[in-house]
Amino acid sequence: MSKPRKRGRDIHGVFLLDKPQGMSSNDILQKVKRVYQANKAGHTGALDPLATGMLPICLGEATKFSQFLLDADKRYLVTAKLGERTDTSDAEGQIVETRSVNVELSTILTALPHFTGDLMQVPTMFSALKHNGKPLYEYARQGITVERDARPITIFELKFVSYDAPNLTLEVHCSKGTYIRTLIDDLGEYLGCGAHVTMLRRIAVSDYPYEKMLTWEQLQQLAEKQDLALLDQHLLPLDTAVSKLTALYLTEVQTKAVGFGQRVKFSNEQQIYGQVRLFSPENLFLGVAEIDQNNVIRPNRMVNYA
Repeated sequence: MSKPRKRGRDIHGVFLLDKPQGMSSNDILQKVKRVYQANKAGHTGALDPLATGMLPICLGEATKFSQFLLDADKRYLVTAKLGERTDTSDAEGQIVETRSVNVELSTILTALPHFTGDLMQVPTMFSALKHNGKPLYEYARQGITVERDARPITIFELKFVSYDAPNLTLEVHCSKGTYIRTLIDDLGEYLGCGAHVTMLRRIAVSDYPYEKMLTWEQLQQLAEKQDLALLDQHLLPLDTAVSKLTALYLTEVQTKAVGFGQRVKFSNEQQIYGQVRLFSPENLFLGVAEIDQNNVIRPNRMVNYA
């Protein structure tokens, strides 16, 4: 039996998209995949259609490491309108409550520390979390409310940017799983006036450089030149998705062994344990492995460049 014909290129890397407003993360992912004529693509944490900003898109073998970016810290700029709550906690929803705004800047600055550190957050009904196989937002659109457990999150920093009543802008550095809409709704309730998100922009994922992002329009302009090599210049290396892991350089013998998925015992003079990035002597990224307490390299997610 003949092998199925591939639909695109075996291209591997991470593209940093500055996601436009009004498009879903999956829609823009498919568009980028077509531009690159890639066999395989995946994003690393959806942004709401309202939101803009950094959306790392993994192409080819980079998709094996997308979970590391899903788990990474994120940073956002968010503008909240005080005095109005909506059913989605953002500007795309229906206003469900209006209150007067008599909030001084000093009150806001005093409130912000209450929303930093380790917190328990109840996810919004308008989220992609699943209940019985269906996203919560599908239940919400039917007017059905599902009981949700509070989940642990961490707000590393909640920095004041500006306040021109009723609009409040903040910068948020947070852990994975944080719903900024819920954070703003909770803050609005704490201030006693209610609030919802009117602007949300993701400005950082892990330590990816902001200046490396391209807008959809810029990518389209490059695509019009019909030069795939030009497009490929904007792909970041595979291992950038796991850049926070310690790099371990293997010998030729070790490289060959892990390439076959074999476990390798080594001297481990540096006493490195846990997950690591593996590289060949020629500085080729091989994948991710676990080093156990017996100084054994256990290949985990390995790159197939074929």
